[in-house]
Amino acid sequence: MIVKLLGTAAGGGFPQWNCACPGCRFARTEAGQAHSRTQNGAAVSCDGQTWYLINAAPDISAQIEAEPSLQPGPAIRSSPIAGVMLTDAELDHTIGLLSLREGGTLNVYVTAPVADALTESFPIRPMLEPYAASRWHEMTPGEPFALFGGQLTVTPFVLGCKAPRYAYASSRNGDAASNSAWVIGLRLKDEATGGVVIYAPCVEAWTPELDSRLADADCILIDGTFWRADELTRLGISELDAHAMGHIPISGGGGSLERLAAFPAARKIWIHINNTNPIADPTSAEHSIVLNHGFEIGSDGMVLEV
Repeated sequence: MIVKLLGTAAGGGFPQWNCACPGCRFARTEAGQAHSRTQNGAAVSCDGQTWYLINAAPDISAQIEAEPSLQPGPAIRSSPIAGVMLTDAELDHTIGLLSLREGGTLNVYVTAPVADALTESFPIRPMLEPYAASRWHEMTPGEPFALFGGQLTVTPFVLGCKAPRYAYASSRNGDAASNSAWVIGLRLKDEATGGVVIYAPCVEAWTPELDSRLADADCILIDGTFWRADELTRLGISELDAHAMGHIPISGGGGSLERLAAFPAARKIWIHINNTNPIADPTSAEHSIVLNHGFEIGSDGMVLEV
């Protein structure tokens, strides 16, 4: 299995167009430009020829152009991209579907609440119908499905029930809706090699379910949105802390830095890194802390083979 990180920033990218936080100011310097990030997304393949995207960021066109294996050919209008798996319905993970509208048949994998949101609240699905023969497949948490002729087994699992802002009203219409699988992670297992990758860009809370999924992983790609819970409030950007925004921070009691130490995965990599998170600056103390623990900070273009 090959996993390529197309983008490793949280929504808005790094730098974010309307932000002058210390991280974004660094990213705009000559030294910092080499560390810029596009919005979160990945691609997975078992043969290096056909690829499935994980999320479709607004930056998807630039991400495809930056990755030769995803570029079109050999026919004049053909693409190695066979489908997209969405881990939630957030704008920064779905807007890119509109940029893929010129393609042929595209398989889109979503959970039930995400399908509803992209049909009604943010109607990408009906908008795409006149342009491309998309096939929508429902993912059910805990129920595996096969890709690449059975070589890749994908098992979605629940990471949270926080709906995107545009769908708040519909998500609160009854307990069933508000407790739905709005946010999922993906367990990717290569049946030929036995390798297991966990892709979990947005972790709302650390649960026994997450513990069980990480237990036998060879590589963990996990939510690195915020370094500390009060990151945004300290900067005066928001009144909400990390938990209220649907993310467990890296540092602090019960943070992911502490929790990940218990798992045997050979590689533990943070992705979905917010522009305010100091680990995005390679000169920061926080960046060094992560590396000194033997963990990694994901970067655009990183390639993993498992």
